[in-house]
Amino acid sequence: MIRPSLLLSLLLWLLCPVSASAQADPTSRSWNQPVEPFRIAGNLYYVGASDVTSYLIATPEGHILLDSGFEETVPLIRESLKKLGFKLEDVKILLNSHAHYDHAGGLATLKELTGAKLVSSEADASLLVRGGKDDPVLGDQFHFKPVKADRIVGDRETVKLGGATMTARLTPGHTPGCTTWTMQVDDGGRKRDVVFLCSVSVLSAELLKENPKYPRIASDFAHTFEVLKSLPCDIFLAAHGGFFDLKGKSERLRKGEGGNPFVDPQGYRAYVERKEGDYRKALGAEKSSALQAKPQPQ
Repeated sequence: MIRPSLLLSLLLWLLCPVSASAQADPTSRSWNQPVEPFRIAGNLYYVGASDVTSYLIATPEGHILLDSGFEETVPLIRESLKKLGFKLEDVKILLNSHAHYDHAGGLATLKELTGAKLVSSEADASLLVRGGKDDPVLGDQFHFKPVKADRIVGDRETVKLGGATMTARLTPGHTPGCTTWTMQVDDGGRKRDVVFLCSVSVLSAELLKENPKYPRIASDFAHTFEVLKSLPCDIFLAAHGGFFDLKGKSERLRKGEGGNPFVDPQGYRAYVERKEGDYRKALGAEKSSALQAKPQPQ
């Protein structure tokens, strides 16, 4: 016999949505499955979920955490740190790749739990404060718990803690302040250049149409691809695991197959080239459509 109070709690749990993000996007559940945390190289660790990523840079003076995933990802991150022998409370700095609910949804909660300082680009800081509302491309489709950045960084500015240096490279387009972070890591006595690619997915089908909330989106994407092609990259990481084959590479790493599979400069170059091709294709299709719609002289 189930107690009435227990039955009521169970019914409320079943009926209430997990969050606005999970309610709005069913894929959030598949993106947010738990995975075993692991060391990527040196003091760099993977502590995220199955597709929405989160990275820990451990230092003797506290830790840096890049991206939160969804709000529902936070317990997974806490458990991952625990398994690796770290404490969530020792996180001193929070970094964000971009202000979308699947990468910033848990930042407010992480700030509350850790007291860490949040670092963001200027262009995305206002979107973080709005909790994703009035997104220049997505509108009000996906929102999250609002959070305020403690520090604003510009292109090439650095964040330092305990001997670790993270460099912000502004790569806008996906969002106006999309930030690709870079660092160097000591991998068995060898310096490796790490790129945490933000995202270069074209969310809007209208790059050329005048968007008063983001009028420079097409030129921003063009600039971003030039920046990404200029970056030295040994270890290719990104905001989504699917961008760099997180599942396949982590399995090969655990099996000890050859060298470190995350050292993948060719994969990085190929990915950037492929996404630039997607962007140019979308841009070309828009230009062709615009020409066809334009009245022709008789």
